[in-house]
Amino acid sequence: MLATRLREMRKQNKLTQTQLAEKVGTKKGTISNYENDYSTPPNDMLKKLSKVLNISSDYLLGITEEKSDYVKEDEAFYDAITDPDLKRWYKELPRSKEEDLRKLRQMWEIIKDQGK
Repeated sequence: MLATRLREMRKQNKLTQTQLAEKVGTKKGTISNYENDYSTPPNDMLKKLSKVLNISSDYLLGITEEKSDYVKEDEAFYDAITDPDLKRWYKELPRSKEEDLRKLRQMWEIIKDQGK
């Protein structure tokens, strides 16, 4: 999901892989690896990509279908994760199957509903 959406948003912003790499402080090959699903960006890189492409990290990760703009709250979210286990788990999300992400979202909705 991340690979497809990253490529889509890069093209929508009329950027080459080289231009995007320069804007986020990495190499063209790294962007290519992300877009071809050979590797996954770490949280700090995901934040930079979201900011440059002006899209929420939730959209890039496939958590939502809504193409909302990048907002400062995304930065606060990344900074708020202090538990190393949660950070590790969060980093695994982009590599998850779309079906598994949908199940995770359903489970989250159930948890939220129980709190009401």
